[in-house]
Amino acid sequence: MLQLEKSLPIVTTMISTEESYELCRQITAEYGKTFYLATLLMSVPKRRAIWAIYAWCRNTDELVDGADADETTPATLDCWEAQLEEMFRGNPTDNFDVALVDTIAKFPDLEIQPFRDMITGQRMDLRKNRYQSFEELSLYCYRVAGTVGLMSNSIVGVDPRQFTAPWNCDKVDIPIEEAVALGIGKQLTNILRDVGEDAERGRIYLPLDELALFGYTEQDLLNQVVNDNWRALMKFQIQRARKYYQQAESGISRLSPDVRWPVWAAFLLYQQILDSIERNDYDVFNRRAYVSTPKKLWGLPGSFIRAQVK
Repeated sequence: MLQLEKSLPIVTTMISTEESYELCRQITAEYGKTFYLATLLMSVPKRRAIWAIYAWCRNTDELVDGADADETTPATLDCWEAQLEEMFRGNPTDNFDVALVDTIAKFPDLEIQPFRDMITGQRMDLRKNRYQSFEELSLYCYRVAGTVGLMSNSIVGVDPRQFTAPWNCDKVDIPIEEAVALGIGKQLTNILRDVGEDAERGRIYLPLDELALFGYTEQDLLNQVVNDNWRALMKFQIQRARKYYQQAESGISRLSPDVRWPVWAAFLLYQQILDSIERNDYDVFNRRAYVSTPKKLWGLPGSFIRAQVK
């Protein structure tokens, strides 16, 4: 990603649209392995658009979580938002922007507000490293992940057969709440998987009032204590994440038929991270929860069947 100055950089030479999409594909493949596998099941235009969105989201996240995050200030994010505004005017500012500008042109339903909301989520990361309650955390999760569901909705589309009946001709049943729920479920999963890594950076995303409820302290977390209190707390958090996945599930059947299989694949594969945490006896400090490539591939037939019957 290009380093940002206090004003928009002037780029005199821009790579081609094809080269830009390839950059976005590489970013998605490297940092979103499970997600990337699911996108390969989409049509070429949709997968490329999703890669462009993912790359922008990843680069946005890198501003506050990347190697140069210490140099990021509110002014940096102001500049990033100004760059976003330029993209929606059709003006790419860096090489990654070229693909997203093309995506915005090809998918006119893609709105700028979810992108703005994600930047607001990064502003929260600049000033907050603790969350007192789940109410606070859920707002953060919407901004940094629920927004991705809204962005993706504009790409994947809905099943046109919903509108064939006369009484449905004026009703567009877009699964907005379900898309947001899926994003929040994934973010909660990331938080549970990365508790140890976040703590090493001085961040605790688990709600402090819930730590207290289960008799587990901030110092316990920083010391990577795995005891019965921790296991009870993690069971509670995993149950909450699964409830968001359950809420999201009902929206998949309303999506365009050509994307149901990849969405189901991502949906099921991501939940397996929670299964892995459980198999590791909730020790997310010393054993990283992940889904192996063979397990990912093994799950594809099941997700295909679900896409046909649900």
